Amino acid sequence: MSRLLVDTGFLVALGRRADPLHNAASGFFRRHAGPLLTVSPVVVETSFFLDARAKLKLLDLVQSGRLKTLELPMAAYGDIAAIIGRYADRDIDFADAALVWLAEQSACRAILTVDLRDFGVYRLKGGKRFEVVKWFS
Repeated sequence: MSRLLVDTGFLVALGRRADPLHNAASGFFRRHAGPLLTVSPVVVETSFFLDARAKLKLLDLVQSGRLKTLELPMAAYGDIAAIIGRYADRDIDFADAALVWLAEQSACRAILTVDLRDFGVYRLKGGKRFEVVKWFS
């Protein structure tokens, strides 16, 4: 499997043993050898839901390169603002808008998320849809 975008829900499930999707996230993470890509707002959002130990593990994933995390360049903020404006009726959060931006920049549409409803609606340039990867049942 190739590179995948990663949203907060997958990372929370991976980091919290009590999460109902923890085993599914852990199993998928062990099996997937390709790069996992995200943006720093997703790391920040994820850390809100984790205890200190899990936050440290999350940061280890980033530092090791297993979770490739892009810091947003200044030029991205205008594009992200436009994405937030486009989905104002859905109240898109900053992390999701940043992932839409990353998908447009990287041409990577495959995403690990629990947010099937919103990522089923979001569209990339040219009307392309996200490809939500099935990692839980």
